[in-house]
Amino acid sequence: MIVYGSSLSPYVRKTLAVAAEKGIEVESRASREPEPAFLAASPFRKIPAMVDGDFSICDSSAIIAYFEAIKPEPAMIPAEAKDRARVVWYEEFADTILVAAATPMFLNRIVKPRFMGLPGDEAAAAKCEAEDTPRVLDYLETIVPEAGGFLVGDRLTLADLSVASPFANLEYLKFDLSRWPRTKAWTDSILARPSFAPLLVRERAMMAA
Repeated sequence: MIVYGSSLSPYVRKTLAVAAEKGIEVESRASREPEPAFLAASPFRKIPAMVDGDFSICDSSAIIAYFEAIKPEPAMIPAEAKDRARVVWYEEFADTILVAAATPMFLNRIVKPRFMGLPGDEAAAAKCEAEDTPRVLDYLETIVPEAGGFLVGDRLTLADLSVASPFANLEYLKFDLSRWPRTKAWTDSILARPSFAPLLVRERAMMAA
């Protein structure tokens, strides 16, 4: 099974972490030149994309749903109705609101200048840093548990992996989280899990190169 896309993407990182937590072996493949198999799985070149034998699909939520079906335990999406709804909400919050609140910084300060050879829009990044990201972090500071706790129930779910994943990108931006100590402690505890830690080692080496 191959998962395409760089783990610098919070969506790819989250997907690989879910696979690791479930004990699903995947090959993580990030290529600057898209392979035919990737283009067949993701015709609009969105990442992540996955190929498992003769089956392929793109989008992190779709891939994770596939993981849940082929290996139900440990479940990352609870069966109980209220907990399931909350996990779906947190994943959607992370994929849309949280990632969007940091993307202008990461795109304009890292992706464009370092990986695309293009000038970044510093005004857009600065606005994001001053307005958009703090607004979302203020919300998170009121709802995240103590470090070592979980967002839904008393065990790890997709909610935790989804919300924590984008915080690696804030680390690479050297974003100061001191105003949000509870959020920082909790996200640090999730990102320290064995499912995330090897990915972050490789990413940090890439960012330091």
